[in-house]
Amino acid sequence: YTTRGVAPWWSLERMFMESLGTMVGFFSHKVKEKVVLVLPLEADQSVRSMVEAELKAGKVNFSRRTESGCRTLLRLHRSLLWLKLLLEGLLTGHDVMAAYMVALAPHHPWVLRQAAEFVFLALPDRRYFLQLVCVRSQREATPILRSIIDALALVHVQTQRILAEHDMLELP
Repeated sequence: YTTRGVAPWWSLERMFMESLGTMVGFFSHKVKEKVVLVLPLEADQSVRSMVEAELKAGKVNFSRRTESGCRTLLRLHRSLLWLKLLLEGLLTGHDVMAAYMVALAPHHPWVLRQAAEFVFLALPDRRYFLQLVCVRSQREATPILRSIIDALALVHVQTQRILAEHDMLELP
């Protein structure tokens, strides 16, 4: 798949987080920042070719933090997992905080984890989230959420595979 094909999930994630308002504004801002960095980089290439081109050009450093499309893609990849797990939690009734703890917390410093815990405590109830996907009940939400989750999972698996092949899952 190409970065053009991936862009819609970045937009979906950003719009979803922005709809939550100021409570998750920081996260929304960070996703938007990363999308703005990645989209112009390699708009006509596949994710795989972008990774390979950056490796060949020496833009990726495995021991220190550098600005690269691959590093930014990894951060967006983690955000995508968070969104997927969050939506699965809405579907199954699990705790929304669990999605953050699995996908993002391991990569955040202590201070940011504490702030995130505070934000998640203030999130609205499940009915509010269901309204974000334009449904009135869990029954109406299930097929919509399932199709969104399946699409996000597909992109996540493909990106995970490419990043893993190049040992980029733990870039600094």
